[in-house]
Amino acid sequence: MSPGLPLLPLLLLGSLLTSPAAAQPDPHDPHTPRDAYNEPYSQGMSWVNGFRQGFNFQCPHGEALVAVRSYFSEAAGCDRLWTFECQPTPEGLGEPTDCWWDDISRAGLECKYFESVLDREWQFYCCRYKRRCPYACMKTSDVPEQYREEAEMVIPAYGFFIRGAQTTFSGVLRDRQWKYIMCRMTDFDCEFENL
Repeated sequence: MSPGLPLLPLLLLGSLLTSPAAAQPDPHDPHTPRDAYNEPYSQGMSWVNGFRQGFNFQCPHGEALVAVRSYFSEAAGCDRLWTFECQPTPEGLGEPTDCWWDDISRAGLECKYFESVLDREWQFYCCRYKRRCPYACMKTSDVPEQYREEAEMVIPAYGFFIRGAQTTFSGVLRDRQWKYIMCRMTDFDCEFENL
């Protein structure tokens, strides 16, 4: 698990992949921590994973990832529950011209959980739209602000897209903080190669 991920020059579309690496603990097992299943924030949300499980999430075709939420539980093996929201891309953006799964992270998400290190390996699904250029880019502060806190990142306004992500892992606290790079996309074709 690398401490930082490269900035991605492409639009992150809503896809996330993870494979189950360990089964979720049985809530009827007397050795399972009770608070792993009864914590207030974890109730009532549509999580894409269980604690200590991999997952695969992808936004529907024509939509992009616009919100990421997670909840940390030390009692459930120093892991997070995750949920994501997608939104249709503006009509003027057109259809993606190239999409792929990145080894580290991009538009969709895939995640494997490794119990031996209490951490996840991430892959993201990215797409390029014609020759549109990113502009008005900004990087978020750490999400969550402190390790082991609830986390939420929502794009600031319609027309912004997640272009990339960086992550830092704390081996002591067994948790990650993320920074997301968000940009707008031009509504005209750019003259630049290799965007």
